[in-house]
Amino acid sequence: MQRTSAMTRRAFLGGLAAASGAAAAACLAGENRERPFFASRGLPLGLQLYTLGEAPYRDLEGTLQAVARIGYRTVETVGLMKRSAAELRAALDRAGLSCPSAHVPIAPGGPDPTLSGDLGKLAADMHRIGARYVVVPILPVPPRFRAQEAKDGIGFLSRVAREMTADDWRRTAELLDERGAALKREGLRLAYHNHNIEFVEVGSKSGYELLLENTQPDTVWFEMDVGWVAAAGVDPIPLLRAHRGRFRLMHIKDLKASTVANHAFRMDPADIGAGSLDWKAILPVGYRAGVRDFYVEQEPPFQGSRLAAARADFQYLEGLALPARASTVGA
Repeated sequence: MQRTSAMTRRAFLGGLAAASGAAAAACLAGENRERPFFASRGLPLGLQLYTLGEAPYRDLEGTLQAVARIGYRTVETVGLMKRSAAELRAALDRAGLSCPSAHVPIAPGGPDPTLSGDLGKLAADMHRIGARYVVVPILPVPPRFRAQEAKDGIGFLSRVAREMTADDWRRTAELLDERGAALKREGLRLAYHNHNIEFVEVGSKSGYELLLENTQPDTVWFEMDVGWVAAAGVDPIPLLRAHRGRFRLMHIKDLKASTVANHAFRMDPADIGAGSLDWKAILPVGYRAGVRDFYVEQEPPFQGSRLAAARADFQYLEGLALPARASTVGA
């Protein structure tokens, strides 16, 4: 009788151990099972409309419908796309798209809205189209450079970045804080979008580091353009990890390995997934750092049509799968 009881206990314990082992194996298998990055997190994939060049200005309705048919659910606009806020919102609604953010420059000029005009009206327009973030798309030129020849555009901005002092970057940070605080009172958030010119070093730090250090975390956020960060020769992953919570938006932009690190708006662009950047590593780190609005953006030249590139980019990212455990590993 005692032997039978002992055998029963051994059998029970052996079964328990086997069940525990099977459960652990199943858990490990679940962690290693790959899941689509965006769908598994409930994240809509967006498109920055700059990618499509003049198409949204020629035919806003048709372009937004085409973007929605590809599968995009959000867009980031360039201002109001030369429409009224009501017209833009109506076109977005008809396409079934939302617009969480819009690029709005600080510098005044032309009919497009800026952060130097009527901020109350700007805020009303942003709320009308459904935007939560107003994104400064490019470095505002400090007033002391105004007298310089600016007709060559990109070349001028490259020279400005090279000549900016640490004090210039700190004053730029103050300007961002000021505009950010004003927008915050209107129920909006300000973010700053980078190119590669911000990574010019001023002493021991880059201009971008000075912006991050000298802006208030509850007033100014950042939209990381991964392609331009990489074009500057900077690894985006340590940057995301070092400033967790500051990056809320991301431009997913790829580039060829032939791109030479520079601070002058140069890169060899590629369709996303066909370039040199490791999106399986970058995207989860961005998510854990706080990014929730992801936009495809591609620079010219394009091998085919711009819309075909936007479709190829979406298809690659929609199918991009990572192990489930990638969302739980520390950044």
